[in-house]
Amino acid sequence: MHNINKEIIRLSVPTIASNITIPLLGICDTAISGHLGSEAFLSAIAVGSVMQNVVFWIFGFLRGGTTGLTANALGEKNENEIAKVFYRGMIIALLAGLLIILLQRVVFNGLWWITGTSEEIKDYVWQYFSWRVWGAPALLSVIMISGWFVGMQNTFYPMLIAISMNIINIVASFVLVFPLDMGFPGVAFGTMLSNWFGLALSLACVLWFRKGKMLKCRLKEVIKGEWWRYFSVNGNLFLRSLCIIAVTLGVTAAGGRLSLHILAVNAVMMQFFLFFSFFMDGFAFSAEAMIGLRAGERNFELLGKSASKLLQWSLGTAVIFSIIYFFASENITGLLSESQEVVESISSLWPWLTLLPIISCWSFIFDGFYIGITDTYKMMLSTLLGGILFFGVINLINIEWLPIDGNQIIWTAFLGYLFVRGAFLALMWPRSLKKYKNLNLSFT
Repeated sequence: MHNINKEIIRLSVPTIASNITIPLLGICDTAISGHLGSEAFLSAIAVGSVMQNVVFWIFGFLRGGTTGLTANALGEKNENEIAKVFYRGMIIALLAGLLIILLQRVVFNGLWWITGTSEEIKDYVWQYFSWRVWGAPALLSVIMISGWFVGMQNTFYPMLIAISMNIINIVASFVLVFPLDMGFPGVAFGTMLSNWFGLALSLACVLWFRKGKMLKCRLKEVIKGEWWRYFSVNGNLFLRSLCIIAVTLGVTAAGGRLSLHILAVNAVMMQFFLFFSFFMDGFAFSAEAMIGLRAGERNFELLGKSASKLLQWSLGTAVIFSIIYFFASENITGLLSESQEVVESISSLWPWLTLLPIISCWSFIFDGFYIGITDTYKMMLSTLLGGILFFGVINLINIEWLPIDGNQIIWTAFLGYLFVRGAFLALMWPRSLKKYKNLNLSFT
């Protein structure tokens, strides 16, 4: 009998482990910058990192789209299609990275207009951005290859790649900044070097995973074959990424308009959400791999059982986090901020914080289901509808007679956005799965 629980654990744990290492990199970059003698460097790292994250979030479709298409091809035992998905993903990643390099000044100016603060740090932010951007082709390729591995039912190699890149990044940045006396640009140069190291390691892992065998398909098939499904899947994920970024920036912008104190409070609140998302991403990636494989195999009975188990794991994890946040949010906030005012403000948001895991878990896991059946249009539509609700509710901030204050309105809007995403996808799932069953997909 197929042990679905073991499969979920095998796929989820490496993803969760690699996700937990992500904050370590930010802490080390901050620590290195903090010893350079000026607060301007710390501010520049913060703004520059946000800019880079926005750029690479936009291209996050390279991972999710590749996962779903690869898992489907694996389920069909179509080696030729597995290779085509890989090479097409590499072409898109490298071209997108080169485009970012060529348009780096335009991209920077646009992002500065959105996220820029004091003109005093603009030159430092540009130094950081302009060095890191040279790693874009490599990093986008690594993102794609990680998605390919998940589609191949392997999350160990993405974990190995992510942790190795973080270690190289930390060591290289430290050596460049201090022993080699490169100063502030050394932080960004170290990150750029780690991106190219990550690409080399990723390609080596692909060869190791395939026991030295190259992925084979004719170049003519890669270039001239029909790209409709690839662009259909990834185009919707691209638009979805834009919606997610808009909402994320909306939370920051709305809080900043209220006060600097609210901005700090919401930064801490987002840390609660991000830490929970590290765990939910593990189950979401497992869903992408498992549902995609079953869909490719046309084994819909096992697909249904897998979906049921994944929902149980997701909801169980969400309940545990809600309980922790209910009883320990004040203690956790104390670890994240020394400000008593911030701690008190977080305490006043306990209903929103407690509901956050339970409401958001549905959008995470159903995103994984829909990537598995490559129905990314509904993912995009759910995020768009949630975003419309979010910005509609945000406009109520200045209405004084409402029983909740401005920041509570912001978090009501954010929870509403997450609820709409999850509820829409859950309601549409039976119809979407039925439609997929009736599809006669032929890879070309």
